[in-house]
Amino acid sequence: MELAVLFGVCLLISGVVIRLSVGLAARFGIMDCPGGHKQHAASTPFVGGFGLIAVLIGAALLGDPIFSEIPFLPLAAILVGSVTIFLTGLADDIWHLSFKPRLAIQALVALSMVFLGGVELDSLGELLPGLHLNLGWLGVPLTIFATIGLINAVNMIDGVDGLSGSVSMVSLALIALVAYAGNAGGYVIFIVALMGGVGGFLYYNLRYPGNSRARVFLGDNGSMLLGFLFAWLLIALSQGSHAAMTPVTALWLFALPLMDTVGVMLRRIWLGKSPFRPDRHHLHHLFIRAGFRVCDVVLVATVMQIVLGLVGVGGLLLDVPDYLMFGLFLAVFAVYFLLILRPWRLVPGLCRLNRSLGLPSVHIRGLFVGSLRKEQWPEILRLIAAELGTAYAYQFNVYQLGESTLDGRNVYCVVHVPAEGNDLLIGRIRRDAMRIRRRLARQQGLAVRLFVCRDVEKELGDELMARDGSRSADRRGVRRTLIYSAEHGQKLVHGDDGNFELR
Repeated sequence: MELAVLFGVCLLISGVVIRLSVGLAARFGIMDCPGGHKQHAASTPFVGGFGLIAVLIGAALLGDPIFSEIPFLPLAAILVGSVTIFLTGLADDIWHLSFKPRLAIQALVALSMVFLGGVELDSLGELLPGLHLNLGWLGVPLTIFATIGLINAVNMIDGVDGLSGSVSMVSLALIALVAYAGNAGGYVIFIVALMGGVGGFLYYNLRYPGNSRARVFLGDNGSMLLGFLFAWLLIALSQGSHAAMTPVTALWLFALPLMDTVGVMLRRIWLGKSPFRPDRHHLHHLFIRAGFRVCDVVLVATVMQIVLGLVGVGGLLLDVPDYLMFGLFLAVFAVYFLLILRPWRLVPGLCRLNRSLGLPSVHIRGLFVGSLRKEQWPEILRLIAAELGTAYAYQFNVYQLGESTLDGRNVYCVVHVPAEGNDLLIGRIRRDAMRIRRRLARQQGLAVRLFVCRDVEKELGDELMARDGSRSADRRGVRRTLIYSAEHGQKLVHGDDGNFELR
């Protein structure tokens, strides 16, 4: 009950502080503007970290009631490091620092973690049978390297709405579970407070009914702060004579961000590019290209992190040797790296996975009803209008093909919907299309299909081009005449089916 109250209080603190920070973001230039490799549609405040730092400072001010089991010096080191890394990330959000000063400050914060907080990598565990790898003097540089890596791992996975927060929430929950089992009560309280801070951020960042896009972003101020806290927790709980977990378990509890970051950087090096050069080849970007909605990407990534984390927890509870768990982790990472190394092969496979799971495609822009007789289309349009209702704007276009058929079915109807970027609307369009298809099933010969963007489909590889391109070429080559057009709703669509594919 006390932990639940703590979580609720921290959730409220984070939510209120973030809400207040939104009003100041535009004045001080803490905004993420669209452009370059950033694909969001509107300028969005970078204030997610404000809620997290407010929770840390607020909890620390309560002192003994919350952090009674954490000594003063490590607690002071956590706060000093957190404030420093938060301010560095905030400066990067406003002035776009180069990676060199950021890395330098991250290294200094890691040093403070070692010499002020006493948190250092002393051992990597039994990575080889019968051989415990104690680091000795290598502990300090490896701690710095690991801390910098974890700080930037959260930063790099922060690519779509709700992803970094959801994956972080799962990792924090699993770390709290391990800390509780390892009798690290002080850190359990700390993690629960931090989870409340992340929850307050997710209220504004996650997509759900009533919140079609993120109202705030985590920003470097929040992602770097979260990464630093992950580094502290994973190292502190995996080292020493009373460690709650093994170092290999720590890898599993942070597996998805770690594999994504290392895999993407290795791929950039493989291609002769700078590992710090941003691109759109992270796993979440590939899922988006394959047609997954943002909310589905977050769900899939969260499930992946749950599964990977539970593998690590299971190995710890079952006392599986470190070298076996480490070998399994390397095998999983090798498979992951080979998949993302050639995205032009992975994306078509993910596209097929999206369809096999029955998920709506992010590229859906409407629906198609074909093989109509000329006298049928008014009745069909009335039925479609009744099924769609007035919940969203759409446009009817009815075309007659120049070539006649034996049964006179040379008319088709296209319904365009401005749904780009609206996950909930895309899902509704798909459900409406399925319902209309069932209604029209009694009328023999009619075809009801979804429409997806042709330009996006062209990016999905030669296999998709071979399947969809021939079909669209046949349809484009036939002369057609627009015989009816009407718009419903206040937002004008002015669509044309020449930019779409049937699905």
